[in-house]
Parts: sequence; structure tokens; C-alpha cells
Amino acid sequence: MNALRMVFSKPWIWAFIAAGGVFFVTVMFTGGASTIGLGQAALTFASFSVIVGLGQMFVITLGPGNVDLSIPATMTLAATLALKVMESQNGMIFVGLLVALGVGLGVGIANYALIKALRIPPIIATLSSSFIIQSTAIWSNRGLRIRPPQWMADLTTQSLFGVPNVALIALGITLVIFVLLEKSLYGRWVSAIGQNMRAARMAGVPVDGVRFATYVLCAVLASLAGFLLASFSGGAALNMGTEYLLTSIAVVVIGGTAVAGGFANVPGIWGASLFLFLVVSMLNTYGASAGVRMLLTGVIIIGVIIAASRRRVA
Repeated sequence: MNALRMVFSKPWIWAFIAAGGVFFVTVMFTGGASTIGLGQAALTFASFSVIVGLGQMFVITLGPGNVDLSIPATMTLAATLALKVMESQNGMIFVGLLVALGVGLGVGIANYALIKALRIPPIIATLSSSFIIQSTAIWSNRGLRIRPPQWMADLTTQSLFGVPNVALIALGITLVIFVLLEKSLYGRWVSAIGQNMRAARMAGVPVDGVRFATYVLCAVLASLAGFLLASFSGGAALNMGTEYLLTSIAVVVIGGTAVAGGFANVPGIWGASLFLFLVVSMLNTYGASAGVRMLLTGVIIIGVIIAASRRRVA
């Protein structure tokens, strides 16, 4: 009994409960015919949300006002430049990956430079940089849709023992992030800054260096997500990252990370990502219109957040 009470006291458990409930309702509506397919689709598409959500989680954990709005543009630019460099050749995959990660590194540096040098709020700095990044992506794309190398297309669309490869990649990244957050000095510094930046600085925490590294980490994960998404979808589109702007924030909040900063929750990112995908799938199954889907999705998200917050208070 105590073990169950301990489990249900975890904020991330509610995201998984919600995801499981939506999955069950959807499967019952289809008579169980779509169980395997829905499960694989959920793992696949949730994986991209997980990768960008992990980066956004670190940024939000830094405290109030910290959020990265350049994630969609970073995904698009990284994918576009990587595909242009690879030119559909398997031998250029490693170079393309380096280009994508280099884009993330550059964006992260530029974002924090704007925040630090100009002393403007992160939300304004990253929103401003997103326009520049997206414009660069438009200029470099010029309407061309280059197919990814066949090896990358196969990797991102196939499965291993029934588990999508992209989900396995996202799981590997999640484990690294979990160790970084829970076991490293850097993770403790991020939480300390989010709880009280002034106290952290007085305690000797290199606040500027940690914040710089965090924005770089977020941008690098966004660029990696863009690289994988372009390989999965068969090319880089200029609107490919649009839905991940709000999604990257929603999965952090629903997953149990404190919006006020100071507390991050890695497992909850997975539960929230699966939940958001399954909600859309359920509403599509019922034939709901786009407006109804958006309305009901918002109501359900609010309900999950309220349930989790009440449990934390209790």
C-alpha cells in the first residue's frame, strides 16, 4: 500500500495514466484491430517530441522566464542543411549529422549571446533568433526537397523486435539526459539555479556558464530531432518544426516539470509525449473536426495538469 501511494505521488505518473486511458479508449473503439499499429505509431511520433522536450525541460528548469522558442526553426535549418550536404548519399551521413549538430551549437551560442549581451528576456531573444533562423532555412531550401540517404530512411522507419528504431534512439538519449540531470554536477547546478539564482551564484555555481550550456544543449537536441524527423518523413519541409513549438513546452508541463523552475522530470516527458499523440489519434478515430480536436485537446491537457498539481499539493 505504501509502495502504491509512493508511486501515485510522483507527478509523472499522471501523464502515463492519461496516455494509457486514451490508448484503451481508442483501441476499444476500433475493436482492438489497431492495437499494435497504434502502439508503434505512438512510440514513433512521441519520440520526436521526447527529444525536443528534454532540451526544453532543461531550459524551463532554469527558472521563470526561461523558454526556447527557436526550436521549430532550429529543427528546420538543421534538417535542411544536413540533407543538402548529404545529397542522398549514405557515405555522407556522418558529415550531415555533424552539420546538423553544428547548427544546434551555433543557434545555442547565438541565443545565449542575445540573452546575456543585450540583457533581454529569453522568450524575446529566442523568438527573435527564430525569425533569423527560419529565414536562413527558407533561403537555403529554395523549394527543393532532397531525399535523405536510404540508410537513414531505413533506420528511422524500421523497427527492432517490434519497437521503432527512433524510439530506441530517443530512449538512449533519455537515459543520457537522466544521468546528466540526476547524477552530474551540471544537473544539480541547473536545479539550484532554478530554485534561486542569486543563492546559487553566492554558493559558487557558475550561473552564466550553466545557462549557456543549457541553451546550447536545447538547440543541439532540437537539431538532432530535425535531422531524424527529416530522415523519417523523406525530406525537410519549411513547416516541419511548427507543431513542436507548443508541444515541446506542453510535454514538459504535463510531464511534471515545475514551470517555476528548480525541478525537472525526465520520465514524465515520455508519458506526456505519448499522451499528446494518443489524444490526437483518439479524436481522429472519432472523426472530430480540427476545431473540436484543438478544443478537447486543450481541455484534456488542463485536466491532467490539475490532477497532477492536486496530487503534489496533497
